[in-house]
Formats: sequence, C-alpha cells, structure tokens
Amino acid sequence: NPYAGLVSRLRASWLSEKTRPMEYRMAQLEALGHFLDEKKQDIVEATASDLGRAAFETELSEILLCKNELHETLNNLSRWMKDEHVDRTLAMQLDSAFIRKDPYGVVLIIAPWNYPTSLFLAPLIGAIAAGNCVIIKPSEVSKKMERLVAEALPNYLDKDCFAVVTGGVQETTRLLENKFDYIFFTGIPPVGRIVMAAAAKHLTPVTLELGGKNPCYVSDTCDVTNVARRVAWGRFFNAGQTCVAPDYLLCTLEMQEKLIPALQKAIKDFYGPNPQESPDFGRMVSDKQFQRIRALLGSGRVAIGGQTDEAERYIAPTVLVEVQPSDPIMQEEIFGPVLPIVVVANMNEAIDFINSRERPLAIYAFSSDDKVVNQVLERTSSGGFCGNDTLMHMTLSSLPFGGIGNSGLGMYHGKFSFDTFSHRRGCLKRGMGREPLNGPRYPPYSQQKLGVVRAASRVTRPDACTLL
Repeated sequence: NPYAGLVSRLRASWLSEKTRPMEYRMAQLEALGHFLDEKKQDIVEATASDLGRAAFETELSEILLCKNELHETLNNLSRWMKDEHVDRTLAMQLDSAFIRKDPYGVVLIIAPWNYPTSLFLAPLIGAIAAGNCVIIKPSEVSKKMERLVAEALPNYLDKDCFAVVTGGVQETTRLLENKFDYIFFTGIPPVGRIVMAAAAKHLTPVTLELGGKNPCYVSDTCDVTNVARRVAWGRFFNAGQTCVAPDYLLCTLEMQEKLIPALQKAIKDFYGPNPQESPDFGRMVSDKQFQRIRALLGSGRVAIGGQTDEAERYIAPTVLVEVQPSDPIMQEEIFGPVLPIVVVANMNEAIDFINSRERPLAIYAFSSDDKVVNQVLERTSSGGFCGNDTLMHMTLSSLPFGGIGNSGLGMYHGKFSFDTFSHRRGCLKRGMGREPLNGPRYPPYSQQKLGVVRAASRVTRPDACTLL
C-alpha cells in the first residue's frame, strides 16, 4: 500500500507521546492561526478560482468560522483536558474515579470541496486539541485549494505528526485500506457508506458529516419580506453548494403566491437584475455539477431564474413551483442555486411530509407564532434546527453540528470537536491498604455479606432508605 509507510511513521510519532503535552497541542494550534492569517489572501483567491465565490462569503464562512473555532479551543483547552471526576458509591468514597480524555491515535480527515478550508480545518483543530496525529485528505475537486493545502500547510505543522495526501477516488480508496484509529468524513451519503465499510474492516470509529434535503416550512403567519431575504441568502450563498442550505420550501398555495414576488425582489436586491454579472454570486464547482443541476431544472415550472451558461458553469438563482414529491429534484440533495416549492395544506401536512422522508441535516421553520416553530421542532427529527432564519445555527461553536441517520453520524464544533477526537477512558484508582473493607465481596459468600455489599454499592433514589 502506497500510504502504509506514512501511516506507520505517524503512528510511531503518536506512540512516542509527542502530541500529548498541552504545550505541544497549543503550539500546533497557534501555527494553524498563522496559516490562516498569512495565507488568507491565497485562500480567498483559490476559492474564487474554484467556486467563483465572493471574498466576503469566503471570509465569513471559512476564515472567520475557523478563527472562532481556534480561539474557542485555545481559550478552553486546559479545562477540556482535565480529568472529569465522577460520583462514587459508598464503597468507593476513599477512591479516585474519573474520566481521562485520551487521544485516539492516528486520525484521517477526508474533506469536501464546497467549503475547502473550514471543512478540513474545523475537525483538524479538534483532532490536534485532543492530541492526535492526523492525515488530511483535501478534495481534488477544488483544485486550487487542494494545491494550496498540500504545499502550504506542512510548512506550519510538525511533519512528524501531520501530513497531507492528495488525489482522487483511487488514492482515497488505497488510503482507506490502512488502519486508522478514527476517521472523520464530510461528503455525501453514498460515499459515507463506502468510508464506513472500509472503517468497519479495522473496527475504526467514524464521524460522518453528510447532507440531505433540508426542509424549510413557512407558515401563513410571518413577515414575508424577511422570510424571502433569509431563505434566499441561505439557499444562494456559495451558489447553493452548502450542506445546510434550505433544500426546498413547504408552504400553502396562498403563501407561495406571496413568496414568489418577495423572493424575486430579494434576489434582485442581492445580485442585481442580472445575477450572472454580480461579483457576489458564485458558480458550480465543476462541469459535472453544472450538468447535474441543469438537468434538475426540468422538475416543476420555473417561476424565477432558470438561465444557464455552460461556459461559465453559471446557473441563475432559480425558484421552481408546481413541484411534485416524485419529481427528480425531490429525490436527491440539490447542492445548487435552485429552490423548489412544494405546496402543503397546513403545518400538520408539512410535518407529515418531513417525517415521511430521510432525516435531514437541518430543518427550518418560519412563523410569527412561536407555537408553530415549536411544533415543527418538537414533532420532527434532524441533525440541527433553526427557527426564523437559515444557516445561522451552525455559526455557533457552542452548538454541536452533525447529522442523524442518513444525514450523518457524530458531531463537532467547539468542545464537541475535542470530544469527538477524544476517547473517554473510565478510570478508577484505589489504595493498596484497607483490605478488610474488601472482605464482604470475597468467598465464602453469605447473605450477610451480600447485604453489606449491596448497601455499600447501590445507587438509591432520594426517597429510598437502606436496611442492612
């Protein structure tokens, strides 16, 4: 295997305990901060080349989010690393019982192309903070960013403990043949299954950050202008290539009639009369993605947009109406600047529709009535939830980010990243003396001994009493 030597070298570094001291972890995290500061313009330019993305969107979604993750981790790492002492029974009051946060070992992070900086850096911050050695596999689809990561990042991190591997499907497949101690993958469910199957051969734990069709319910009682602006921003940010973007709207026919002109105005306000000329609207990352999205435009009827330009990989901000649940666009995650509207009779029908499909990465609900938002929250299941806005829940490092079921397995961001890459090791330390206290648990057994052991070891309810 072409990567066996690399994995072995990193495992030897991990076994040397080089990554365990807090000072080492802090130094590597500080180095990531230098990478972000010194290569910021290169990141902006590479992402603009790969995705046609505006510098504003890159600074917000990649640079700022990563700096927040980094500062949150640096500010709290010493506290996160401390042993967590736990409750003890009467029999162990003189002992020490605690949870030790151990690193897993050699970790593999496989990143996607849509946010090619933050979606490898955010998990990398957690993996380093937890004391692991890491191999990073950036996406080959975002070519300029892949080259930047491969050439620049090793100059900032310890080469004995961190490495970048480039390449496509063949290289990733060979990489996955090696035994890792943890695998973190961000991508689509079909590839997630392949990663999980490869991990299963070595009984390697995984985090899978996948996607899904994120529903957005809009009730009849809401500020239509605000809804349109927040939905349009979330759907068309990064040209719709966002795993938590609202994938489709659910609303009544009456609300659809109000939303169409409001969405049209929001799109014009954001990108001008011709979004193709706007410096703030991105492009499809590849010809393959362009062709896939263009094919989906045949679902329903185009109410807004619909224009395409293959030479630029441009697809206009588009809204589709008269969309049926059986249409092709409702069978897969869109991952492009197209927003279908599915008409429902009421909130209950919307909730039934959501619950009849795979559990998504995010659910959005808009209403001026908080009871409606709470009903959607309480009666559905998803990786995350955001009421009366889109995308914003994932900007808080204090909230876990991850999917459920088809949309993923595990979570990260902030302390949740540190926890993901840490094995919580249950530890008990007892003294060598006081042996008579252990007498009741040793043979020969008796009912009297059982009563003593039971009384000393049981966990009771507040209103319970103990009889010896």
